[in-house]
Amino acid sequence: MSAALEKFCGSVFWNDSYLARPDADLPVCFQQTVLVWVPLGFFWILAPWQLLPMCKSRAKKSSVTKLYIIKQVLAVLLMLTAVAGLALAFVEDAEQDAVPAVQYTNPSLYIATWIMVLLIHDARRFCLCRDSGVLFCFWILSLLCGILPFQSLVRKALQEPISDLPRFILFFISYGLQLLLFLVSGFSDIAPETKEITKKNPEVTASVLSSVTFEWYSSTVFKGYRKPLEIEDVWELQDKDKTKALYTAFEKNMKASMQKARAEMEKRKLKKRRREGDPDYGNSMSKAQSQDILVLEEKQPKKKKKKGDDSHKDYPKGWLMKTLGKTFQQNLLLAVAFKLVHDALVFVSPQLLKLLIAFVSDEDSFAWQGYLYAILLFLTSLVQSLCLQQHFSLCFQLGINVRASLIAAIYKKSLTMSGATRKESTVGETVNLMSADAQRFMDLANFIHNLWSSPLQIILSIIFLWGELGPSVLAGIATMVLLLPINAFLVAKAKTIQERNMKNKDGRMKIMTEILNGIKANVSTARLERYLSGEDLDTSAIHHNPIEGSAVRFSEATFAWEQDSNAAIRDVTLDIAPGSLVAVVGAVGSGKSSLVSAMLGEMENIKGHINIQGSLAYVPQQAWIQNATLKDNIIFGSEVDEARYQQVIKACALLPDLELLPAGDQTEIGEKGINLSGGQKQRVSLARAVYSNADIYILDDPLSAVDAHVGKYLFQHVLGPKGLLQKKTRILVTHSISFLPQVDNIVVLTAGAVSEHGSYSTLLANKGAFSQFLNLYGKQEEDVSEENTAVVALAGDEEEADEGIDPCMDERPDDVVTMTLKREASIHRRKLSRSLSKRSTSSQKAAQEERPKKLKGQQLIEKEAVETGRVKFSMYLRYLRAVGFCFSFWIVMGYVGQYVAYLGSNLWLSDWTDDSKRYENQTYPTQLRDLRIGVFGALGVAQAIFLLFATMLSVQGTMRASRVMHQQLLSNILRAPMSFFDTTPTGRIVNRFAKDIFTVDETIPMSFRSWLSCFMAIISTLIVICLATPFFTVVIVPLSIFYYFVLRFYVSTSRQLRRLDSVTRSPIYSHFGETVSGLSVIRAYGHQERFLKQNEITMDINQKSVYSWIISNRWLAIRLEFVGSLVVFFSALLAVIAKDTLEGGIVGLSVSSALNVTQTLNWLVRTSSELETNIVAVERVHEYMKVKNEAPWVTKKRPPRGWPSRGEIQFVDYKVRYRPELDLVLQGITCSIGSTEKVGVVGRTGAGKSSLTNCLFRVLEAAGGKIIIDDVDIATIGLHDLRNNLTIIPQDPVLFTGTLRMNLDPFDQYSDEEVWKALELAHLKTYVQGLPEGLLHLVSEGGENLSVGQRQLVCLARALLRKAKILILDEATAAVDLETDHLIQTTIRSEFADCTVLTIAHRLHTIMDSNRVMVLHAGQIVEFDSPEELLVKQGVFSAMAKDAGIAITETTSL
Repeated sequence: MSAALEKFCGSVFWNDSYLARPDADLPVCFQQTVLVWVPLGFFWILAPWQLLPMCKSRAKKSSVTKLYIIKQVLAVLLMLTAVAGLALAFVEDAEQDAVPAVQYTNPSLYIATWIMVLLIHDARRFCLCRDSGVLFCFWILSLLCGILPFQSLVRKALQEPISDLPRFILFFISYGLQLLLFLVSGFSDIAPETKEITKKNPEVTASVLSSVTFEWYSSTVFKGYRKPLEIEDVWELQDKDKTKALYTAFEKNMKASMQKARAEMEKRKLKKRRREGDPDYGNSMSKAQSQDILVLEEKQPKKKKKKGDDSHKDYPKGWLMKTLGKTFQQNLLLAVAFKLVHDALVFVSPQLLKLLIAFVSDEDSFAWQGYLYAILLFLTSLVQSLCLQQHFSLCFQLGINVRASLIAAIYKKSLTMSGATRKESTVGETVNLMSADAQRFMDLANFIHNLWSSPLQIILSIIFLWGELGPSVLAGIATMVLLLPINAFLVAKAKTIQERNMKNKDGRMKIMTEILNGIKANVSTARLERYLSGEDLDTSAIHHNPIEGSAVRFSEATFAWEQDSNAAIRDVTLDIAPGSLVAVVGAVGSGKSSLVSAMLGEMENIKGHINIQGSLAYVPQQAWIQNATLKDNIIFGSEVDEARYQQVIKACALLPDLELLPAGDQTEIGEKGINLSGGQKQRVSLARAVYSNADIYILDDPLSAVDAHVGKYLFQHVLGPKGLLQKKTRILVTHSISFLPQVDNIVVLTAGAVSEHGSYSTLLANKGAFSQFLNLYGKQEEDVSEENTAVVALAGDEEEADEGIDPCMDERPDDVVTMTLKREASIHRRKLSRSLSKRSTSSQKAAQEERPKKLKGQQLIEKEAVETGRVKFSMYLRYLRAVGFCFSFWIVMGYVGQYVAYLGSNLWLSDWTDDSKRYENQTYPTQLRDLRIGVFGALGVAQAIFLLFATMLSVQGTMRASRVMHQQLLSNILRAPMSFFDTTPTGRIVNRFAKDIFTVDETIPMSFRSWLSCFMAIISTLIVICLATPFFTVVIVPLSIFYYFVLRFYVSTSRQLRRLDSVTRSPIYSHFGETVSGLSVIRAYGHQERFLKQNEITMDINQKSVYSWIISNRWLAIRLEFVGSLVVFFSALLAVIAKDTLEGGIVGLSVSSALNVTQTLNWLVRTSSELETNIVAVERVHEYMKVKNEAPWVTKKRPPRGWPSRGEIQFVDYKVRYRPELDLVLQGITCSIGSTEKVGVVGRTGAGKSSLTNCLFRVLEAAGGKIIIDDVDIATIGLHDLRNNLTIIPQDPVLFTGTLRMNLDPFDQYSDEEVWKALELAHLKTYVQGLPEGLLHLVSEGGENLSVGQRQLVCLARALLRKAKILILDEATAAVDLETDHLIQTTIRSEFADCTVLTIAHRLHTIMDSNRVMVLHAGQIVEFDSPEELLVKQGVFSAMAKDAGIAITETTSL
């Protein structure tokens, strides 16, 4: 081989003597072959692939840029130098004897190479990123290999005249051009077409150098240093990293893996059934028979399998990790490659250090060797850090991508899962899957490669140590092996604790979510697998076949809520004609809502089917309102058609509301419609359905929350024969009898079956249950409907008749916020109209432009506050105070002790090594040996003891801190005023209890410990280095200054990005909670895709802030480690220069300490910023600890025992306003309500009815005057004493997860007999007795497994149990049917006969038997007398009664 090459070159290929001299060099032949062919070989192996974009890309070529022209010109010049080299060979060949072959081949190879470079430059114009990584690596390799011939030629030129001048010149021109090309390729080549993309994300077009060093991110760091970053400043994600792209790939793989896992599960079930079956199962049958049975079992439909007793515990297992591995395999493989290179180089450094020590110890070694080792140490360190940072970047990207995929999967699952699966996990648990479990996967992804990397490193370490120490290594290995079982035991223990911890967390989140509503690793895999593989909604029983003359057809339809539970609707056979109006009536719990759910496909099909022809719109019984503007809630993702929109608003009686709302239909509606009254919510929900222009309308009692006259208006204009929907098919579930004469068909349900159906007259003539029901309760409402039809007849087609009536006269009392908004709005409107009237028409355009400026109160939900700037030092003190200052001091002392012992053992060891010189050629004294080993061992044990002491204390202290902070946060949130919950989304509060408390629980303690140990390690390392090599102090000073500045630059950016992460995370959970609560509505309208898209957008906003934070960490690490590499280089260089004055041992200590200190300093910067970032959680928790509280819970003045005994209420010139700067809402009310008096409170919207109840409970505090109950001024006692002694039955019933008994008697104050008595009075006894668990029946989250009417009755039973002397009824019977309503009214009259009862009335007939009626108007009492007197008086009340169709005769009959 060597001979052939010598012939090829015409000179010597290799000779060792070239290196064995002070001015070492390489033979010319070696330089012309190996050093040229290595870079060219690398290039030609990879270059052809670079031309693929030319062949494959369908995209247009991007424009020519200046940078592109420069590159091409340089490449052409390079090609010309190669051509000149080839020409020179031909000329020389002609003139003299034969020229060596190498002079022809090399220029020819170069010509081909430079042509290829030209082509690659051109091919890259098809790509977004126009720089080629292969070319970049080729330039580096070519330049590095060129350094040797470069120095060789320079040295020869200095020693003697140049023999071959043309080639000498060509070489330097070529080298210079390559250097220029390398420098030019460091800049990003951005085409004009991609400028916009680059503005959104410069990473897309960044050059290779910029990508490797994360230089493209520098602008963000500088911006973050100059001003606090906002979400708009953060770069957009690349398309491949967006949630949509990630989830599409994940879902494809998930389906395949889950199918296999399901098959496995079926096999497991089959085996189990065979095992648990009859012991003679196999014996009593022939082989053929048993095989038949097997076949049958496999063929059995899925439905039967569910009945297996334990089958619900089993779920498809082991598919999640496979899916993730398959989806992200490219990322995983790349990360493996980078980690392998890094791990290999980790072991190169010590080998080089060994050579350096040998160089210093050997007096005969050549100086060039030392410099070579120093340079190699620097290069190894540099490449090592570049590889590690790329590896980490990939790992963290994998982490956030896995998290995004999982959250998207959980979200999509929540949209498709069946009712049974949905029951298994509450909103709280699912939010926890999103926050905690997906987060755990993210953490796992960051460190997954340690699974193979750690064992590899251990094996390599042992091999190298064996080479150095021989068999002595075995002692160390033995210790390690012995520690393995202990570690394994601890890991298993940690896992069980973790499982328990997750359960407790779910519980905590669930309780939190409910309280808020009431006020208003392997572990994770299993939880996610169970959730994501749950049964999906099976809508196969809903057919969509075209059937002539039928819009909806039920064919023997039997449906249940769960597959193996009792049927909720049985054998329903119905045919609903297109365009007809069908009413569904029946008692509470008769299955009306179940019938609706079955049509929506929300129930499990037992038998039969439902055929639906056309699109659906659905109005649920409890309106579901999104946190968006009013207009967005109505349009609900449809096309905007302004004319139709205006028509819908008018028909749904929303125009007067828009007048009241501060920004009209652009007003933001709070979470769950918090700033709308019950009736407004219901009308918005109805308007949404009407606007959707569907074919079939399913209306689940939409008129229950609105007043009788508003109900009429809606029926007339929307639902009835002359309404907007007259041509549509309408299925109306209703409790109101007055509309029944006007419907085409009535379906009567009893216990889930259709007992009778037909037209109104047919059913009356049948004299069945329905007609009896009508005779009982219809009297009163019939009069109304007759009167109503008369009105309709008179009015004919003229609309004016209705214009005079304000359809929103009186609805559910408004809450605090609405009232405030209304007052503010009216002031604004006055101002706005004044300012507009002043302007001339020419300036009207300007006025219109000014309109979008947000009006005060238009935006209800405030943007989440983001703290900016440095975290205040007081936050650290606050945390340490929670830990306890005494704890904190001893924790620090423990760490100090540990590092003093560590420092001592290092110095003792270095002194011990010097013994080998002292006792050279002598026997080592036994006594001294024992002393050395004894002290060394003792110092080691001391380290362990101090560390254990410090860790134990820190665990105790941090647990205490987290308990204290959670306690303070919880107690403060529970005492926050109502207005706080109106303006703060639940998701945001939950996020404080989830993410931020999680940080206080787990992350901050770890950050504190890491920071302390890093700080101590640096101090001790610096002491060691300074003792060993004092001249190193010179390097420390500039290094420290540089580190300080980098830290300040980076931390401000990093900290703000963490804050943005927290803030952008809340909307993910809020949106999810909103979706789950409105699931049936979203499904009914078929808007799943739109909500998925919205979730993707919300996710991407959060993803980009997390991604940005990840890159900021890599940006920092690369820079710090580069300086660290320089430190290593200089410490090695100093050792080479001062070779003659140093000992080998000291050089080793100095360089290895330098290697250590870099990494530790790097960690210190990271842990400081990590700590500062995480302490933000304390800041956020503290923010909610400062929320202003209501009045004290208990004061020194306590009311007498048994207060209030009489129940007398006096208002004395009582005034109240919502906020100091607003007008009075109650304008000095004075009245007395006697003991046991029954008072009805009426008034139009905004009259101040709700303010009255709010004042009794002191939700609002007085602005003047007082309220006296039984001679006690309520302002002088604590809120607990006041509220505990009053009872309210709210309009929206509030129930908690837990047993029915817990919901009725949360503090176990009453006996079972009393509880059953209360249930009997509330007409729930028979229902509860029918439940398998009776009083211990589990109520699901929010009481979802009870109908709305039943929930209302539970609240009534709760009130009956407490039996306070004063009862406030907030139109508590809106959601029940007339029969139950009648029973409830009777119960209240008899059971609360000796109590004072205030009823806020929506249906006037419910208060017609009160002793007195209070009529409020604009915050004042305008009438207060008995209903009879008021009707005769012809005042405000009689006008309202007339509107509601109540005649004077009726009251007398009552």
